[in-house]
Amino acid sequence: MTDKIIFWSYANIMYFGLAKYLHELYDCELFSIIDTTNKSKKFFQEQNIIKFKKFWFYHDHILKFDKKPDLKYLSIFEEKYKINLWLLAYNERFFFDYNLFHKFTSEQILSILENECRLFEEILDEINPDFLIMASPNHHFDYLFYHMCKIRGVKILIQGPSRFGGRCIISEKVDEIDSKKIPHIVSKKSFEELENYLKIYNITDEGKKLRKNFANSLTLYLKAGVNYLQTKNSNIKTHYTYFGRTKLKVILIILKYFFIEKYRKYFIDKHFVYDLNTKNPFVFFPLTTEPESTLLLYAPFFTDQLDLIRKIAKSLPIEYKLFIKDHPLQNIRGWRTTSFYKEIMKLPNVVMLHHTIPVDEIIKKSSLVITIASTAGMEAAFYQKPSIVFADVLYASLPSVHKLESITELPDVIRNSLQKKVNIDDLNKFLNYADENSFEFDLTEMDLNYMKQFFYGGYLTDVEISEKHIKSFLEDPNNREKFQLIANEHIKKIKQLKQSTNN
Repeated sequence: MTDKIIFWSYANIMYFGLAKYLHELYDCELFSIIDTTNKSKKFFQEQNIIKFKKFWFYHDHILKFDKKPDLKYLSIFEEKYKINLWLLAYNERFFFDYNLFHKFTSEQILSILENECRLFEEILDEINPDFLIMASPNHHFDYLFYHMCKIRGVKILIQGPSRFGGRCIISEKVDEIDSKKIPHIVSKKSFEELENYLKIYNITDEGKKLRKNFANSLTLYLKAGVNYLQTKNSNIKTHYTYFGRTKLKVILIILKYFFIEKYRKYFIDKHFVYDLNTKNPFVFFPLTTEPESTLLLYAPFFTDQLDLIRKIAKSLPIEYKLFIKDHPLQNIRGWRTTSFYKEIMKLPNVVMLHHTIPVDEIIKKSSLVITIASTAGMEAAFYQKPSIVFADVLYASLPSVHKLESITELPDVIRNSLQKKVNIDDLNKFLNYADENSFEFDLTEMDLNYMKQFFYGGYLTDVEISEKHIKSFLEDPNNREKFQLIANEHIKKIKQLKQSTNN
């Protein structure tokens, strides 16, 4: 039987290209849920590049939420799908803390959730897909659909970073290597060789490339601004994620944050520590960017990082200090409030490091790394340091990594972890397994490429897209090779999942 594959599609050219080349290389029926703005919606409606058997525009079905929510239906839904809807809602950036434009009432939020639940059930009942292909969920709604598919037995393919720069994995669960492929070649590296490997496939370099090229061009910024000012902004009436985003409000907030970012950067440069000279042993905690799905969706009970820092500081042995470093990409969000930083600096056994200090230098001099879900927890093992994590991460299989189950255990877990040694055989086994079940693909480069081509380098996503432009991009020889590569990797994964089901 022909496989039925449903895509969750943003206005994301990578997944559109993947769908095109997958359809060319594999016998399947394609369906799609499309989350896009009104200007690019026309392209998806009229394009002839991919023949989707059926597609749904997500926002078309979430328009009406002024009626009283059906709490009985939502209660039955929670039980049926083993999910806590309020947990999803509280951690949705559009509903609460991070929305600067609109405040939703509790009834509006519940109505939105009800519309989503009913829509997704209708879609799954109608087509009964064999596979779901999507990026790592970023919001409550795509996570909800992902979770529903998982509960209903739909096989899921999520392409994401492998925690090693320039390498990707495809798995059924976010940040997990779920393949059972045993390494064909087993290498045994020394710790020096392992460190060199980490330098070659350093994910920090991808972050630097993103900071350098994402929304970092004055020319593209001005072009995006002209487009925004000269074209109609209809999303504020049709997309709840755009409610309140009048052009005047957007411009005022951009101007406000221009000056706020400068002030916060001045505060950071003046007050944070630039060197690691210390007589005290220390534990390292890297802050997670906010808002960020890693935090909001995958560590939902640890979103208050200031509170978490206080708890870690209280749990340290008396001779240790806690060193904190903000994520360099937090500058894209305008940094954090100075009051947040000041509260950290008040803590007597805590030091706030400047973000320009290389992470590897901090890890090498630390005694322990504690992180919510950062790659620093994995990198710690390569520098023979133990780590503690608060979320499910693909490197948690390493014995030197402790996944915290209860915050009350933290003092004991810290003391026990400080005594751990990294076993080189364990690390080699993990690396061999990760190598065998990942493939070389520069996801950051691809993202930057299509954003530059279609979205003014990341400054503006509500744009019109022409079929001619898309075709030119997809059929460019360099891009075609990349799309065929990821399409073939998805086909391999589909065959693996079908084989495991048959066995």
